[in-house]
Amino acid sequence: MLTTLNTSYSDTRAADLAWALGSEPLPALATLDLELAGRKVQLRLLGASHQVLLEEEWGLCSETVACIPGSSTPLPLGVAKRVDDWEYEFAARVEMLSPGSFAGRAQELLALVSDHPQGLAGVFPGSPHAFTAMLAQSHEGQVHWRTWHAYPQDGQLVATRTRVGMRVRSAV
Repeated sequence: MLTTLNTSYSDTRAADLAWALGSEPLPALATLDLELAGRKVQLRLLGASHQVLLEEEWGLCSETVACIPGSSTPLPLGVAKRVDDWEYEFAARVEMLSPGSFAGRAQELLALVSDHPQGLAGVFPGSPHAFTAMLAQSHEGQVHWRTWHAYPQDGQLVATRTRVGMRVRSAV
């Protein structure tokens, strides 16, 4: 699903992005509700980037990558955590692209996500290449999502990858 977000950038540089796990749901400009591997997943586009809510009978896992006022947790390159019964893995990278390469990559990603039944993309006013895109899938009982945050003015594309699954408990 592709939508035009009725707001201006809140996070205007890749360096403004922060990461948080376990945040309360923030106001969203667009959402996509999915059921993957028996779990409820909500992809949320924020004026300040993205949030994913993953809900199971035993709890809620939320990931926020956005410009978070007062946050002291910058966007990490990688995180692996146990949260209650969840195994959570996160990775991020920033790609630097030339203007021509950036436009081509933006078009490719927007086409991929907007045509996917489990994808949500929002384009910010002012530039067809300023966007946040999200794509969720399930694989072997785990939920995976990827996100892309585009900053055409700097030629930066922030890509994240997350995997969440239930922790395997050993027999005692």
